[in-house]
Amino acid sequence: MAHRGALVNYASGIVGDPIQAEDVVQEAWLRFGAVANSRVLEEPVGYLYRIVANLALDRRRRATLETRETAPEAKRHAVGIVDRTPSPEEEAIARQDLKRVMSAMAELPERTRIALEMHRFGGCTLREIAEHLGISVSMAQVLVVQGVKHCQRAL
Repeated sequence: MAHRGALVNYASGIVGDPIQAEDVVQEAWLRFGAVANSRVLEEPVGYLYRIVANLALDRRRRATLETRETAPEAKRHAVGIVDRTPSPEEEAIARQDLKRVMSAMAELPERTRIALEMHRFGGCTLREIAEHLGISVSMAQVLVVQGVKHCQRAL
């Protein structure tokens, strides 16, 4: 028990994790106890450090091996993942579509364009559009619908 803290620090330096180091020291103590009960040890502290070192190195090797073995498994599973990044062709088409829509919106009468922008880009309700433009809610709806149809035809 007098060497427990130093043993944990020693094991932690090998395995790189204080929690795993605690486990290593606990296991080393159990093994040390089994050997110490069966025979007399000339240097018990040195023997205990040797057990800790061996267990810690085994644990680190096992962790490295598991990482190597799971890496191909992860790659194999990643094959089924769909890349949602648009292709260069899709980006070019989207840019062309955006230009068409912007041109179509520029062709709209001012009230229709404002109503469409407020609804689609501003997230405004028809009531808010109507209040802003000084028109009825039904007229705001008509303007938005006309603007959308005009843009759809442009595409």
